[in-house]
Amino acid sequence: MDLTQGTLEEKNDRAKRMMLWFGIISLIMSFAGLTSAVLVSRKREDWMHDFALPKAFLISCIVIVISSMTYMLAKKALKSSNRGLTTVWLLVTFILGVAFIISQFYGFNQIVDSGYYFTGESSNVTMSFIYVIAAVHILHVVAGLISIMVVIYNHFKQKYSAHQMLGLQLSVTFWHFVDILWIFLFLFLTYVV
Repeated sequence: MDLTQGTLEEKNDRAKRMMLWFGIISLIMSFAGLTSAVLVSRKREDWMHDFALPKAFLISCIVIVISSMTYMLAKKALKSSNRGLTTVWLLVTFILGVAFIISQFYGFNQIVDSGYYFTGESSNVTMSFIYVIAAVHILHVVAGLISIMVVIYNHFKQKYSAHQMLGLQLSVTFWHFVDILWIFLFLFLTYVV
């Protein structure tokens, strides 16, 4: 396929998709670096091998998976030209994204209640990695929430239709990436850390 062919709008759409994928690939590389650092650091004598992640992290995992499903339902409703149902699913997705972040902070509180902090005397390298990995992921969820807000705004402005939904498609792709990334990180932190 020749990327230089097509209308200006088709070229712009391809460019936006490529930019998203370049961003996703760079995020994968960043998290690969973080998880590699954990694997190397596990060999340290002060590494905790018996820590169990708080239940709130499992709940947040369930919440973000459901939010991916609701975002797909929003996309499906838009393809069916059902604007009202699209609005409902977009708002539910946004609320679930916020619930994910709240659940994450609740998990941090559970870690603190167990006596582990990010820094200070009661911190250790294991906890520091858990805090950093989860916090960096939360930043990407916030970016996803911003993209959902833009989609909701554009939806209310009627910029999307069954045949014109690139912004929503890009946001859905990023949201699914953030979802899959958290599932990987949750399993990694549960079974590897």
